[in-house]
Parts: sequence; structure tokens; C-alpha cells
Amino acid sequence: MPLTPIRFALLRGVCQLPAYVAHETGCFARAGLDARLTIAPTAWMVPEQLSTGAIDFAVIPWTRIAAAEPGEVALRALCGSGHEEAVLVIRKGLAPEDVRTIAIPREGGMKDLTAMGLIESLGWSHCEQRRFPSGDGAIIAFVGEGADAASMVEPYASMMERLGIGTAIRRTGDVWPGAPGCSLAASAALVERAPGLVQQVVDAYVEAAAFVEAHPDATARIASDYIGVHADTIRAALRVNRPNVDALRAHGAMTHVLELMRTLGYVDAIPEGFVDMRFLDRAQGPGTAAAHA
Repeated sequence: MPLTPIRFALLRGVCQLPAYVAHETGCFARAGLDARLTIAPTAWMVPEQLSTGAIDFAVIPWTRIAAAEPGEVALRALCGSGHEEAVLVIRKGLAPEDVRTIAIPREGGMKDLTAMGLIESLGWSHCEQRRFPSGDGAIIAFVGEGADAASMVEPYASMMERLGIGTAIRRTGDVWPGAPGCSLAASAALVERAPGLVQQVVDAYVEAAAFVEAHPDATARIASDYIGVHADTIRAALRVNRPNVDALRAHGAMTHVLELMRTLGYVDAIPEGFVDMRFLDRAQGPGTAAAHA
């Protein structure tokens, strides 16, 4: 039976590992899918591609799914992936109280929101926030000594420590325990039109996430080519941060994040109805929803 082609947009990071693994280990193929992957330069380009149908599925920040911009087609978060994923890193040898400048990606993502939450907890309200259009921009500014601290995701925080450039001092979990990050997403229209296809994708994603958990060394080797860093760095990152398909069940943490988004003016009201857990519940078997209620 021929495989069903799907177009998948990914980013680079530990939060994307189940998708890399699903493609490379045959999880997608076993689910009847011919997944065609592209790596987007920034998450901000992906929602429009989902909306227009240029791609079918993506792994992007759930906050971006929730905060649809005017005129955008509604998106749905279908399955967790990134988990407590953002990290605040300071320059090696610099004391936290001596930080004066912070490199932060564009507003609205978990790297930005984690930075906002941690800045308050660290008493850094006096620090200059230097904004960049992407996470890569914030990382480059930090490496290039353009900022004392930066918000980033794994494996880049582990990379900074392995290279002796920076020290990870706080993570998303320090301010919002259990908070999800990048999540499997599709347009609401595709979910309504092709629920069987969505189930195939989520089934494959859950299988691949279990592989990541059970085989971190093999996962690191698979991910190295996608992310562009050495497998040893990814192994180090997996010791402190791993994907979690159930991350979208952390309702309390998500509520705190959404309240911060409203306070910062990123959304006018707390959005609702952007998470659809039906497919994850079916992939995990009977009783899953009750177990996590």
C-alpha cells in the first residue's frame, strides 16, 4: 500500500527530537506516512505555512499556536514535545548580579517568556534587553560578547558549557514547572478534514518519543546532522532536558504563561480551544486522559 505524503516543518533543538527520530527510524513509514521534512530558519515563518497549506504539520512553540495573529488561520497543538525547554545562560565567570545585558529572541516564544519570568525572579529589571529576530541571533550575540546573558534552548545551553563560554543558571522549570515548549501542530482545518491522518502522525510521534527516552545515545547521533552540533553535546543536553509528549497536560503552568502573555500585551485575552488532545489520548491507550486529569 502506498505511503501518504505529508510535509513537515521542523526547527533545530532537543524539542524536535521525536520528529527527527520518527523520520530516521521508520516510525512515520510504519504509520503509513511518507514524511518530507524541511528545517525552518525560525519558528515565526511556520504558522503562515501551516495556514496556507504549504506544510501539513510542524513542531513549533505552543505559545505561537495560542497567540494567533489577526487574519491567521486557527492552529491546534496536538501533542507535547519540548518540555521546560528554555535556559538562561550567563557568561562564564560572570556573577549573576553583574549581568547588565541580556540577548532575547523575538517576543512570544518560550525563550522570550522564560527570560521575562526569570528576569523578575533574579532581580534583573535594570538590565538592558537586546532583542533579536531569532534564537540564533541571540546565541550569536552571546558568543560574540554582545550580551552578558542569553535565553536559548538545548542543546545550545549545553554547548555553551562544553565550550567553556557560558553557564546555565535557570530553566523554564524553575519558574513554571512542567511547562511545554515546542509542540506538534497542524491547522484546525486539517484536523477537521483528515482526523485519520492526524492520528497516524501522532501515533508515529509517540512511538518516536519513546525511542528518544529509551535510546539517548542513538538519538544524539540521529539529531546531530539535523541540529548541526556534535552528538556529544546532544547527549549532554539529554541528561538535563528531554522531550515529553504529555507536556501539554501541564495546565497550571500553561495558565501562568498565558497570564504573563496577557500582562505583556502579547494577547488581549487568554486564548482557549487551541489544544486538541484526542489523538494523543488514543495513541497512548484507554485511561490516559483520566490518569492526567
